[in-house]
Amino acid sequence: MSAAPKRSGAKSKSKKGPSVGTGGYGRRALEGKGPTPKAEDRPYHKAFKNKELAERSAAKRGPSKGGSAPRGRSTGGRSKNSEELVTGRNSVVEALRADIPAKALHLAIRIEMDERVRESLKIAAERGIPVMETGKPELDRMTDEAIHQGLVLQVPPYDYADALETVKATISKFKKGHVKNAPLFIALDGITDPRNLGAIIRSASAFSAHAVIVPERRSVGMTASAWKTSAGAAVRVPVTRAPNLNSTLKGMKEAGVFVLGLDGDGDISLPDLTLAKEPLCIVVGSEGKGLSRLVRENCDSILSIPIDSAMESLNASMAVGITLYEISRKRSV
Repeated sequence: MSAAPKRSGAKSKSKKGPSVGTGGYGRRALEGKGPTPKAEDRPYHKAFKNKELAERSAAKRGPSKGGSAPRGRSTGGRSKNSEELVTGRNSVVEALRADIPAKALHLAIRIEMDERVRESLKIAAERGIPVMETGKPELDRMTDEAIHQGLVLQVPPYDYADALETVKATISKFKKGHVKNAPLFIALDGITDPRNLGAIIRSASAFSAHAVIVPERRSVGMTASAWKTSAGAAVRVPVTRAPNLNSTLKGMKEAGVFVLGLDGDGDISLPDLTLAKEPLCIVVGSEGKGLSRLVRENCDSILSIPIDSAMESLNASMAVGITLYEISRKRSV
């Protein structure tokens, strides 16, 4: 029988000979990229987002017994490393009108435009604030499901100076003649309302105070609400932070500052104050509890503001404003 003819184009099978190696140069390509990261460490994985949400929830509840607060938070309000988000069209446009420092304006994709959105975009453009189009799911995640109406303003953390260092620097400038008036400071003891802080900063600016001091714990910080209430005065009067208010008051007295507390049952009436022209620190407590026991003990004297009715009382910011006015009046005489 004759052999079948080979088909045109068919390849003949032949035994493959030895191939030339790479000499080890291809070994690196075979090593891979190392072990796969855990799901919660991958930014685009659902577990990563769930981990972030859990951390935020833990921050709201505060530290557990024997534990510590999560990074970027503190048990007494926001830490200096945390950012604040202003949400909602009315709040955002009012914050921008008040010249509150802003890091970015987040705008929902395909947002329904109105006058508040247009004005927000106009002010952001004038101030050079970056405008970022952001999806609604991301805005929901950023704001912890708060009502944002498609508009979120990112406020950078306030840069607090150290209270005692600021006091010493101011006293040094005063002695060298670089500061006209005697150093004047306002310290807050247990005040948690940011609007009170903003109003106190505004009074401090009006009557030439040199700094406002807030404790690191259990006290209000420079929030967007405080910025807004200060009406821009926070740009002119520094807000400083005291790691421990009592230690700071002791350091101020050693530096030559008279520490005067404000309280309704003070031993000196404000009109009888004779130290107005000296370096002063006015300490104001919360409306409900007043000055704490240790802070009161660290004051040189306690001032009281005489009022006509024993049934009435002054809130913290109003008491500070009246006291600063009287000090300013006595200094000008």
